[in-house]
Amino acid sequence: MHPHSISPVRACIAVCALALMSACARAPAPTPVAEPAPAVAAAPAVALPPLPDDPAQRRIAEDVRTLASDAFEGREAGTPGYDKAADYVAERFAAIGLAPAGEGNGWFQRVPLLKATREEAGAALVVARNGREIALRFRDQYLTGLNYAAAEHALEAEAVFVGQAVHAPELKQDDFAGLDLRGKIAVLFSGAPARFDNDRRAYYSAMQTKQQALVERGAVGMVVVNTPEYEASAPWAQTAEGWAKPGMRLRDAEGAPIDAFPELRATARVAAAAADLIFADGPQPAAELFDAARDGTLRGFALPGTLRLAGRTLIERSESRNVVARLTGSDPARADEHVVYTAHLDHIGIGVPVNGDAIYNGALDNALGVAVMLEAARILHARELRPKRSMLFVAVTAEEKGLLGAEWFATRPTVPAAGLVANINVDMPVLLAPSKDVVPIGIEHSSLKAVVETAAQEVGVDLTPDPFPEEVVFVRSDQFAFVRAGVPAVYLNGGLVSADGERMPKLAQQKFMRDHYHRPSDQADLPIAWGDAVRLADLNARIGGLIGDAEQRPRWNAGDFFGERFGKKRDEAAR
Repeated sequence: MHPHSISPVRACIAVCALALMSACARAPAPTPVAEPAPAVAAAPAVALPPLPDDPAQRRIAEDVRTLASDAFEGREAGTPGYDKAADYVAERFAAIGLAPAGEGNGWFQRVPLLKATREEAGAALVVARNGREIALRFRDQYLTGLNYAAAEHALEAEAVFVGQAVHAPELKQDDFAGLDLRGKIAVLFSGAPARFDNDRRAYYSAMQTKQQALVERGAVGMVVVNTPEYEASAPWAQTAEGWAKPGMRLRDAEGAPIDAFPELRATARVAAAAADLIFADGPQPAAELFDAARDGTLRGFALPGTLRLAGRTLIERSESRNVVARLTGSDPARADEHVVYTAHLDHIGIGVPVNGDAIYNGALDNALGVAVMLEAARILHARELRPKRSMLFVAVTAEEKGLLGAEWFATRPTVPAAGLVANINVDMPVLLAPSKDVVPIGIEHSSLKAVVETAAQEVGVDLTPDPFPEEVVFVRSDQFAFVRAGVPAVYLNGGLVSADGERMPKLAQQKFMRDHYHRPSDQADLPIAWGDAVRLADLNARIGGLIGDAEQRPRWNAGDFFGERFGKKRDEAAR
C-alpha cells in the first residue's frame, strides 16, 4: 500500500515457474533500463511452514512464496526483479486460461517513468530577513523536493504563508483569500481543516490538489512545513533517512513529467522543529500557527524578506510494465464493457538492511493481493457460465511510487475507456488471524454497496464498517486512480472479528503495521490465514460476477463528492 500524503493506518518454485514462461505466448519484455541492483546484504534464511493441503490455499501460498522470494529482490518498479515478477504473473494468467489484453495483443502495457534522486551537493534553503540570513541544515531541518523537470534549480523570491492551501468554495474555505501568490513562494502546512468530512479532507489534503491550486494562482515555488501532528505518524527522522531514495513520475512521449507541476521551480519540506526559522520575524510564530491549524482558525499572510531555494536532482528515464489479462464476457452485446480487477505487483525493492536483510519482499504488500486476484480470476474462468460483461485483471506497477501504473491504465486503458464500468482493487489484505468478516472500503460512494452486500451473504461473511475512516484509505491505493477517471471502485480489507475467539485479527493488523509494514520482515513466513485468503478471492470473484451480469452499470450515489467531482466529467466526456 502506498502511504500517500496522509498518515498510514496504524500498519525454490520461482526458478521452476520462470522456466515455464518460454512456453507462454506474450509480448516481449521491454529492454531493462534500470540501473544494476546494488549489492544486497545477505539475508538470514527464512523457514517456511508446510504448504496447505487445500488446493486453493496451496495455489495462493505458492504464488505468495514465489513473488515474495529473494529472487525478485523486492519487486521495485523499473528493476529486473520487478520484470521477473511481471513475467511470472503473465505465465500464471496464461495457465488459468485468460487471454492477453496488453499492448499489441500481448500480456504487458508499457508504463514510461521518470526517476528522480536528490543530491545533497548544491542544496540550500535560506531565509533572508531584516538584514540577516538563516541557512537551514539539509537533512536535519529540511529536504529539497524531487524535481522531475530540471536537474538544477535556484530560486529566490518573496514568500506567502497560505495556511493549508485549500480552496473549497462548497465548504466556504479559501486559504488564498486576499493573498497575491504571483511570482512568489508558497509556504504551507499539509492536511485540511478538521471540520471537513473524510472524503473532502482526503481530497484537499492530497499534495497534487494543493500544487494545482498554487500553480493556478501563479506561485513559482513551494515550502511545506511539517506540523507536530504530521510527524506523529511520519517522524522527521524517518523522512530524512530515506532522502536518497528515488521518486518516480509518469512521463509523456517527449520525456516530460506528467503531473509534476514544473511551474513550481523549487520545492522543499521543513521539519516541524525548524518551523520557527521559516516564520522568524513574521506576524505569528510557529506554535501559534500550529494551534490555529488545530482550531480551524488558520489565516495566511505575507512573510517578510525572501526565501532562497536551490537543489540538484539526478533525473533518469525508466520504464515498467502493467500485466493485463482478459476473460471475455458471454454476452456479445456487453463483452466490450469491463469490470477491472487490480492488484499492485510492485513493492519497495532493496533498502537499508534490517537485521542483515536488505530485501523488502512485500509478502502481504502486495504479493498476497496479487495471489488473491489470480485465484479470483481462476474462479471466474471456471464458472459454467461466464459473466455477461468481460473481466480485466491488471497487475499494476509503481503503486508505491504514487499509484502510477494504475493511473496510466485508468487514463490509457488497453480497451476503450468508455467500457470501464467498475474497479475491484486488492491491496495488502492483512490476513494474519482467522476472521468472520471483511472491511469494505468505498462502498458508501456508489451502487457497489448493494453488490458487495449480496456477495457477502452468498459467501457467508460479515461486513464491518471501516474502523478508521479518518485515515481515508479509499484515496491511498490504486482504486483512487480509477475514481479520478470517474469509475466507481471498491476494495476489501482484512476483517477484525475473531473467528475462533483466541487469535485477534485487529491486534494482528496492528502488529503488522508496527513491526513489518514496509520492512524486510514482510515475508512469506508470516502466519497468513490462507483460508481467509481463499474466502477473499471467492468474495471478489462474486462481486465481479454480479457486476458482470447486472442489467445496469454501477453508478455513483446522488450527491456523492467523488461522483460529483469525477463521475460527471466522465459522463460529459462520454456524451
